[in-house]
Amino acid sequence: MKRFLCALILFSLGAVGARGETDLTSATIVVYNRATPDSIALAYFYAKAREIPFDHLVGLECSNEEEISREEYNQTIAEPLRKAFRDRNWWTLPKETDSHATVRASKIHFVALIRGIPLKIRATTPSPGEQVDNNQISSDTRASVDSELSVLGIPSTPLGGPGNNPYFQSFKSITEIENLPLLLVCRLDAPTPEIVKRMITDAVETEKSGLWGRAYVDGAQQTAAGLGEGDLWLKNTVRDLRRVGIPTVYDTESALFPLGFPMNDCILYYGWYAGTITGPFTDPNFAFARGAVAVHIHSFSASTLRAADANWVGPLLSKGAAASLGNVYEPYLQLTAQIDLFNDRLIHGFTFAESAYMSTRVVSWMGVAVGDPLYRPYANWLQLDPKKENQPKSAWRGYHEFAFKNSTLQPAEYLTRARAAASRTDNGPMIEDLGLVQKENGDYAGAISHLQQARTLYSSADDILRTVLEQVDALRKSGNKKAALALVRATERLVPDASTTALLRKLEEQLAPPTPTPRAGL
Repeated sequence: MKRFLCALILFSLGAVGARGETDLTSATIVVYNRATPDSIALAYFYAKAREIPFDHLVGLECSNEEEISREEYNQTIAEPLRKAFRDRNWWTLPKETDSHATVRASKIHFVALIRGIPLKIRATTPSPGEQVDNNQISSDTRASVDSELSVLGIPSTPLGGPGNNPYFQSFKSITEIENLPLLLVCRLDAPTPEIVKRMITDAVETEKSGLWGRAYVDGAQQTAAGLGEGDLWLKNTVRDLRRVGIPTVYDTESALFPLGFPMNDCILYYGWYAGTITGPFTDPNFAFARGAVAVHIHSFSASTLRAADANWVGPLLSKGAAASLGNVYEPYLQLTAQIDLFNDRLIHGFTFAESAYMSTRVVSWMGVAVGDPLYRPYANWLQLDPKKENQPKSAWRGYHEFAFKNSTLQPAEYLTRARAAASRTDNGPMIEDLGLVQKENGDYAGAISHLQQARTLYSSADDILRTVLEQVDALRKSGNKKAALALVRATERLVPDASTTALLRKLEEQLAPPTPTPRAGL
């Protein structure tokens, strides 16, 4: 907790946010497929949006397929890029050594792969002399192109299995670390070129005002061996989000957020563990808030990025997210990005690329980070501007500033002051979040009171419905099924949406199962 608060204070004074755009753009290259017109156009679109020098664009002649062989990767991607790094003096190499020697230093730290660059490398048979272990992980020669390219300057990485990530758990900008040739590789890719353009524009525009809204975190209560760690990541994420005043809806049930559940104003989504997009995300009218970051933990979540209805990453981007993390093959949970670390670094102002690699234990493996590598949604949000202290604040900003200024209070005193501040300013999101904290802590009476108060402050139908559903859950858990059922039935009459009506009817059946009709005697 002490480290977290110190980091916030330093950040508010500009410690993390001091890096200029020039530092980032001069350390970035853009890699595209010369054989694909859309890839060329997107590369120049991104470079212009981020003011990346055009001599930092690298065109490759490679396949347009998502999956390629190891031989294709080496011949059409890895070797041409090594040559570009050497020819353009981006690498500091040892003297009088072979071209595959480990790089001493690199002027380039960020790599943006543009749609059209292959996504993944299929399994290969090791060549004579190449050694791989016989266990299941270390003998797996498959990888994402992105993760494999991250170790382009570290050729000692074994062919099979993952390699240790030297940047894992760091809390320092990649541009400030000397003699670390690791490349932070992200990709600007999605089901259509238009979505990629929107991702780029959303990232740039969101940085100007910050990413404001509500987070939704979907736990899965996984109890199988080795899976409980994923739920712990999500629990830690909820704690950290609330510490900085981001209202967070946290579902601790085994089922995912159901179809019909209102997920409006969604800026952050973290969840698991379904094979493909489900629940509210399948609603044709659902859309993330601009600049949103959305991640669903699952093997193969990014096995393709060209379908808007397959797995998770492609669909989440199609629904308006600006960035996501995923896996192209089976990575095993402990070797995926640790969501709590990723979120922690993101809200401390690091770039999307830095946050992704700081949270990933291994490289040369299965992961991909899809989005603008330079995107910093929280680069400036912690810097409180004294000139704006007396100006009207949004509910989102008001909650954040309260949390920031009162972060050292004990929980009981914090709750008392928070409720007073939220009531004084009619801050519905803040009051709702206080109610959710109480519900999660088993204080159902306090939760019901807060959620009822929040509901009276809302005018949006989605906000009202969500607080109703949360209040019903608190009433049910408190043992008052009668009041919960009455609230469901009263709300059902006011909701015209078909999916929401179906959700309320399902709740009604759970609270008051229909009485079986006795069979007539023979």
